[in-house]
Amino acid sequence: MRNDVRELRLTRGLSQGDLGKVLGVSRQTVNAIETGRYSPSLPLAITLARFFERAVEEVFHVDQE
Repeated sequence: MRNDVRELRLTRGLSQGDLGKVLGVSRQTVNAIETGRYSPSLPLAITLARFFERAVEEVFHVDQE
């Protein structure tokens, strides 16, 4: 699954640590989401999307084979 978290975070001028604090997760978790090594839980994905004022589908993209 791909996502636009890094681009959205940078647009807001936030560090991974800053975003992690807002979301209640570690900087490492934000990094893992951005690099695609971790798919967030549905509640976390919704929280991320709401923070960036987007629909979940606008932030996360399912890779189609």
